[in-house]
Amino acid sequence: MTGDDLVVEEVAAADDELVEAMAVLVPQLSSSAPPPERAELAVMVDSPATVVFIARRGRGGRIVGSLTLALFRVPTGVRAIIEDVVVDTAVRGSGAGAALVEAALARAAAAGARTVDLTSRPDREAANRLYHRLGFEQRRTNVYRFTMEAPGPPDAR
Repeated sequence: MTGDDLVVEEVAAADDELVEAMAVLVPQLSSSAPPPERAELAVMVDSPATVVFIARRGRGGRIVGSLTLALFRVPTGVRAIIEDVVVDTAVRGSGAGAALVEAALARAAAAGARTVDLTSRPDREAANRLYHRLGFEQRRTNVYRFTMEAPGPPDAR
């Protein structure tokens, strides 16, 4: 697959093709998260806070990658976060990841975001090289996560 064979699109509808592609791609990204079902994909695609991008092998070709861009307004401005970037192992290194990220950066700029954040595990060496090559800078920050174990506030457990 060459750059000429690659097409990046914003997803307009959660159809069978997208469901099938996510069933292949999500397990390549996460061993613990199940692929989203059609209803979950529809919520993502229909939400004004998320933009789902796909990369195809040529116009109308097979979906070989995806990326989700979260866009939302907070008091300090428009925030943009790239999440769940995944390219099929069969075509990694073909430029699909870069094309997906560049499309998301253009969309974030058009929405008024001044910065775009993303996270990537250190063991994803090729992905981290890509992000550096595209101009992302590693931040010195503490990233915190709270894992929801049960419904209700923490002091109710």
